[in-house]
Amino acid sequence: MEKYIKVNFRNLETKEFLEGTSFYEISHSFQKYYNYPILVAKVDNNLTDLSTKLTKKCDVDFYDRSSTVGNSIYACSVEFLMTVALKKLYPDAEVIIQNSIDKGVYCELVGLEISKTELKTLENKMKELHKEHLIYTKVSVDRLDAISFFRKKKQYDKVKVLKYISNTYVNLYRLDDVYDYYFSDMAYSTDAIDDFKLTYIKKDGFVLSWPNIYNPECTLDYVHKPMVADTFASYTKWGSIVNISNAADLNEVVSQGKYNDIIRLAEAHFESQLSMIAEQIYERRKDVKFVLLAGPSSSGKTTTAKKLEVYLQSRGLKTHSISIDDYFVNKEDTPKDEFGEYDFESLKSIDLNLFNRHLSKLLEGEKVQLPDYNFITGKREYNKKYLQLEKDDVVIIEGLHGLNDELTMAIDRINKFKIFIGPFTQLNIDNHNRIHTSDTRRLRRIVRDNKTRGYNAADTLRMWKKIREGEEKYIFPYQSDIDAVINSALLYELGVLKTYAEPLLFSVPEDDEMYPEAIRLINFLRNFLPIPSDEVPKDSILREFIGGSGFEKK
Repeated sequence: MEKYIKVNFRNLETKEFLEGTSFYEISHSFQKYYNYPILVAKVDNNLTDLSTKLTKKCDVDFYDRSSTVGNSIYACSVEFLMTVALKKLYPDAEVIIQNSIDKGVYCELVGLEISKTELKTLENKMKELHKEHLIYTKVSVDRLDAISFFRKKKQYDKVKVLKYISNTYVNLYRLDDVYDYYFSDMAYSTDAIDDFKLTYIKKDGFVLSWPNIYNPECTLDYVHKPMVADTFASYTKWGSIVNISNAADLNEVVSQGKYNDIIRLAEAHFESQLSMIAEQIYERRKDVKFVLLAGPSSSGKTTTAKKLEVYLQSRGLKTHSISIDDYFVNKEDTPKDEFGEYDFESLKSIDLNLFNRHLSKLLEGEKVQLPDYNFITGKREYNKKYLQLEKDDVVIIEGLHGLNDELTMAIDRINKFKIFIGPFTQLNIDNHNRIHTSDTRRLRRIVRDNKTRGYNAADTLRMWKKIREGEEKYIFPYQSDIDAVINSALLYELGVLKTYAEPLLFSVPEDDEMYPEAIRLINFLRNFLPIPSDEVPKDSILREFIGGSGFEKK
């Protein structure tokens, strides 16, 4: 006897479907609520493949590429589509998906040099596969069988990463006749993967781009930012030199109890960046008076600014710091966002006239009384804090808008040294599973917010969308006009962050809207062995997040 089951969609509609109907078929009834093809279902607050069959009464929602969840799935799906297309055209070639860059990913080819014409051929092959309506099929297999399979295929990056996963079964995905390991979800079929671009960079490297959540309509042209790209490339090269290019390489070192060596190497690499930048500033000391440091949330700006001061002082420069926060306008004058809430991230929340007047006076050698912003009263106060610059004095200004010249419009470019900082993660899970820079920052912030603000993981995850919107608006557009880039990623940090973040993620309730994202991050962290934090130096940038920093006020 046929059985019909009720499905409640967002409390907007309730429909009945025959038991055993796939959520792909069910999604067609609600596609009208979405601007783009539906990619995945959320069934009773659990992310669920569209191929899954309906078995019980449930609440359901869906995601398309305009959402954070949907865009992540779109990204994995288009990356898999690209690897399959490459395999069809060049069976002996291998692609390594290296890192995120300008709304896309940089990919490097092994065993193949490619021209712009051949890259276009690859893009056209992807379009052909899109039109073939190929199904992304999830297959649950015994982990040891998966290892044996990939060993026969000589895909040793998969063999190594699966060695350190404790699960009895792992999920593989099949597209056409190609199998691959992915720990995240995929679209139902290539039908939904209808927009992407490949951009030639060099004979063995290109960028794969797709629509992003800020522009889901279409794929924007890739904009090359040489300094950021070179920073990624440099760190990738360094990782190869120390024989750690992916999670399995790191896990192997940890399993042998040699993680202290990696901690020391990573910290020394970070320190070398600060030393080189301090030298650049010293060489330009006749002109540079203001060092502007900016980067996205959880990049480690605070610790980096303090450590950079030490390096500058070691070269004989006297350093001072100015907090942009102290130049906030009075609270009642703060602009509001579209929800009627105070927008403290807006450039207009800063008294630009006063700030620039003070910078100009400092540049001219005048004494300035600096303000202190009282966050309780919402007003500026003056507490007899004065500053006057001498010949070899440098002011470090760390804040959200540091790269935007409008913040320091009264100061000539020659007097400014702009630094962009971010954790440009070089490490990958394997050749086809990259580590998102934003995931590293998200985990850092979850740990820090819990330690310093008492927030739980769900609180931080809920804030992340607004945090990212601010970064897209106020930081990333200004990456091109910079003097230096600091990569704050540490080779070992995900192993340490796992020990702090994983329990916090497990605490997210199953009925919380952030539960699916918490599960995604838990699955991501399963690829890493834990690393004790005991040997992390007190002045490490990681201490800014896990606590115990030597720079913390006593």
